[in-house]
Amino acid sequence: MAAEARWGMTIPFYDRTLSESRELVAELPALGYTDAWSAEVSGTDGFTPLALAAEWAPSLRLGSAIVPVSTRGPGLLAMSAATLADLAPERFVLGIGASSPAIVERWNAGEFVKPYARTRDTLRFLRRALAGEKVSERYETFEVQGFKLERAPATPPRIVLAALRPRMLRLAAAEADGAITNWLSPADVRKVRAETGPDTELIARLFVCVSEDAEQVRELARRLLAGYLTVPVYAAFHDWLGRAEVLRPLHEAWAAGDRKAALKAIPDEVVDDLVVHGDAATCRARIREYVANGLTTPVLAPVPGGVSITQAVRDLAPSAG
Repeated sequence: MAAEARWGMTIPFYDRTLSESRELVAELPALGYTDAWSAEVSGTDGFTPLALAAEWAPSLRLGSAIVPVSTRGPGLLAMSAATLADLAPERFVLGIGASSPAIVERWNAGEFVKPYARTRDTLRFLRRALAGEKVSERYETFEVQGFKLERAPATPPRIVLAALRPRMLRLAAAEADGAITNWLSPADVRKVRAETGPDTELIARLFVCVSEDAEQVRELARRLLAGYLTVPVYAAFHDWLGRAEVLRPLHEAWAAGDRKAALKAIPDEVVDDLVVHGDAATCRARIREYVANGLTTPVLAPVPGGVSITQAVRDLAPSAG
């Protein structure tokens, strides 16, 4: 694992637009944050926040967690990555992943086919393209003929893969520069780390609510969790982590269309495992448990329900204790 201690923040912030995020993003380095990571679901795209943060906070490492490999063509992904690598030399990390059928097919009119192979093929293409090579190659999931970046970055960005289960985790360790995971407990980190080995950077977004009202946090968190844990790839991930039986009532209620029963079926202990909550000191201690168990880069995502997002960003910072 990397020797340097990292402590990341998700941008933009949950409670404001990207244009309203400048001041708080600029404050992150002084608070002790080392990284800012974007996400791409149905809000901002994965690249624009990082392009702005490159100017707003020039010392931060910037990463995408993640941009899907099936919602853009391979060449467009290479162009976007090259642009960020130029704006933030040696500070940009390209995070890519398979995403999900909902995002790729239902929202973006793409095809979610052979997600492992598509991610592997995109990684291999990007390695060559971002190194400035002219690429003509028939991969298993797509073919590229004669693509060459007009201006390749002086230093190609590191590439990390979204990875939940052993096959993708091993690919990330073998061919990428790191793995990004999500929705896991500190204890789960050990099982994930066992698949990557000790030297692969392991990144995870951690959802955090700075609040001592545990019941309110759990009620809010169940809505967030239900939207993820019922997605097939996350269901399979938690089956692998050992939660198949405890989450069975959730999946049965969800499949039956009873959303209210599905929310109630998520046990308190699962919420407490997967969502960091409590006062600020408790949250920081919990985040450090993840790191102690093998997480290289925690990427915090403060959620509403407790103190303001601005206060949470400040309270959760390494400099706060």
